[in-house]
Amino acid sequence: MITKRIIPCLDVRDGRVVKGVNFEGLHDVSSPVSLAKFYSDNGADELVFYDITASSDGRKLFTDILCETAKSVFIPLTVGGGINTVDDFDRVLKCGADKVSVNSGAIRNPDLIYEAAKLYGDQCVVLSADVKRVDGVFRIFAKGGRENTGMEAIEWIKRCVGNGAGEVVVNSIDTDGVKQGFDLEMLQAVCDAVSVPVIASGGAGGIDDFITLFNTLPKVDAGLAASIFHFGEVKISDLKAEMKKANIPTRL
Repeated sequence: MITKRIIPCLDVRDGRVVKGVNFEGLHDVSSPVSLAKFYSDNGADELVFYDITASSDGRKLFTDILCETAKSVFIPLTVGGGINTVDDFDRVLKCGADKVSVNSGAIRNPDLIYEAAKLYGDQCVVLSADVKRVDGVFRIFAKGGRENTGMEAIEWIKRCVGNGAGEVVVNSIDTDGVKQGFDLEMLQAVCDAVSVPVIASGGAGGIDDFITLFNTLPKVDAGLAASIFHFGEVKISDLKAEMKKANIPTRL
C-alpha cells in the first residue's frame, strides 16, 4: 500500500507565514524559511508554499523568499500563488520548487495546465481547488477564496486532470481553520471522480482527524494542514506514530 503523506502548508503573505479561518482573519505566524527548515528536519513528507495574495494582488510570486525557503528544505516542495503562465512555472521551478500549484491562473486560462504538463510532465503540475458549498453545490472559488467562479467543482477538477494535472489539492473553504475535521463528503466526491493523487486540505484539528481521514477514505493520498503544526498543537512525529498504530502506512 502507498505511504500516506503528511504535508504542512505555509501560507505566505508579504514574506511571512500567516493563518486564518475560512480563508479570512489572517494572523502572523513565522518566517517561511525557518518554518520550512523545521518541518524538513522533523518528519514532514512534503511542503507546500502558497503566496496567498499574489493572485488577488495581480502580481508575481515572491521569488527571493522562495529561493531561500527551497534552499533550506530536503523534501519535495510544491509552490503556488500568482501562477498564470508557463513562464511562471519555469521561474518557480528554477527557484527550487519540485511541483507547481495552479488555481486562479488555470481558471483564467484553462489551457495552462495542458501546456505546463506537456513541457514539465504531469507529475509537476498540481491543481489546487478552493471549493465551497453554495446552495448545496460544490463551487470553485478563485483569488484565494474571494471570488465565486460559479463553476461546479467536480467537473472542473475532472477537466483539469484530463488536461494533465498530476495531483489535486482539495481546499475546503467550509472547513478551513475550523479544526472540526476534514471535509470527507467533498473529498469522497473528488476521489470518485479522478484517479490521480488527492490531497486533503482544510479542517484538521488533531491527530484523530488524520486517522479518520485515511481510514474513511483510503484513496486520499495525503493530509495537508497548517495551524495545528505551526502552533505546536500536533507534532508530526506523534501523528505518524499514531498512524502506524492504526496500520496506516507512513514514513517514520
